[in-house]
Amino acid sequence: MDDPLPLIQQAMKGLLPDLLGMEFTLVTPERVVATLTVRPELCTVGGILHGGAIMAFADTLGATATVINLQGGSTTTIESKTNFLRAAPAGTVVTGETTPLHRGGTTMVWQTRVTTADGKLVANVVQTQLVLKGK
Repeated sequence: MDDPLPLIQQAMKGLLPDLLGMEFTLVTPERVVATLTVRPELCTVGGILHGGAIMAFADTLGATATVINLQGGSTTTIESKTNFLRAAPAGTVVTGETTPLHRGGTTMVWQTRVTTADGKLVANVVQTQLVLKGK
């Protein structure tokens, strides 16, 4: 397969990942990586990245990883668990890195680590993607 990064970035134009400001930097079957600049409109009243924004960021990475591993068909998230461990203040950049825990024909399970620029863990997300077979 050719480098899927340009196709993924183009597919996200105008969608939630684009509105969040996600920048994909690596897309492979084994690992998907993206960055997100923490803008004030993505924050809580306290000026830290909103948990919902973190979850949407991680969910997009896990879904992207599943799509890259599919042989046709599509996917949907059926479960997601997030541990929030550290605040990410406005003006910083976080990185999400997704790796597989399980890649089956019916489900795929991904772990996404969201970290600060200095490598400190902001959140750990484990999600299960249902593999929807194409017709």
